[in-house]
Amino acid sequence: MAPNQNLAAVVHGPNDLRLEPRPVPEPAFNEVVLEVDCCGICGTDIHFLKEGGFGAQTLIRPIVLGHESSGVVRKVGSKVTHLKVGDRVAIEPAAGCRFCDLCKVGKYNVCLDGKHCTTQKTDGNCSNFYAQYADCCYKLPDHVSMEEGAMLEPLSVAIYATRRADIRLGSRVIIFGAGPIGLMCLIAAKAMGATRTVILDLARVKHRLDLAKELGVTGTIAIDKGDKEDDLVRRVHEVLGGPADRVLECTGSEPGIRISIKATRNAGQICLVGLGNEDVKVPMVDAISREINIVTAMRFNHDFPAALEIVASGYVDIKPLASHHFDLKDVHEAFRVASQGEGNKVLIHLVPRDTNNKKKFVN
Repeated sequence: MAPNQNLAAVVHGPNDLRLEPRPVPEPAFNEVVLEVDCCGICGTDIHFLKEGGFGAQTLIRPIVLGHESSGVVRKVGSKVTHLKVGDRVAIEPAAGCRFCDLCKVGKYNVCLDGKHCTTQKTDGNCSNFYAQYADCCYKLPDHVSMEEGAMLEPLSVAIYATRRADIRLGSRVIIFGAGPIGLMCLIAAKAMGATRTVILDLARVKHRLDLAKELGVTGTIAIDKGDKEDDLVRRVHEVLGGPADRVLECTGSEPGIRISIKATRNAGQICLVGLGNEDVKVPMVDAISREINIVTAMRFNHDFPAALEIVASGYVDIKPLASHHFDLKDVHEAFRVASQGEGNKVLIHLVPRDTNNKKKFVN
């Protein structure tokens, strides 16, 4: 990379991803400019690239993808005191406007005017340089790698989901989907005290279910085409020793939501995390008659400090989730691998991995 060159991964439309230069930003008084080191690919990035968005977040202009990132502080705004040039940080990519009613009650994650990347109005940070509010940047201890720093974002999503699901010591938990968020939810659920866990995914992604076993799941269920709902519910109960207390539904699929309801005990709790089908048909009378509480989770909410603490302390290990590593010049292949589900967490390195004084790990 030439000095001060700022290449960015920009989506112009469905399946139209380009590497193109963008101006190097200058920091506002409360911002820092970061040289982005590592950026993970998320399912929402893939939705923007493959389908032009998701839900109300449709592509209305070319946008920079990426929001799971870590970087090094290169410039500091005039009012920033807790960070300095050279600090290695994890980047929280969602900030509220700070003024609306939602922000004032702490719900900045769903602020209507917030700086949430990547969304249709806010560029992401898969670029060499990126400006972010300084209070959304968390300094990494020397022993925490840049890859771990980038993966604090999906871990924060999982921590928020487990809090929304009210997972407690001794909970029996179902997790639908063994992708990056599903496996992060497994890690977070176990950290919250879940003692019996089962994770379900399609048989064709056996490698993800195998990783769930390595991460300590109680049991896995590979779903084949034609499997009946009631049979899957029975298999879930066999693994858990009865109905689930809590469910983390990370696929957004109609079958996942339906089985979540059927496999949960009376007065249990389901948290919908995944963005899948826009409209689903669910057994709502069953859910109401058994008083199953269904909640949703969007992004995270003051969860980055906890995510950093449990990683830095060694309480959890998220390194096994990183399956593929690509340089920025190979961004198209990185998105192909991620969209095909060939691995788990796909990471793009905007700084060469062999650069000296970078704290990195290699699988």
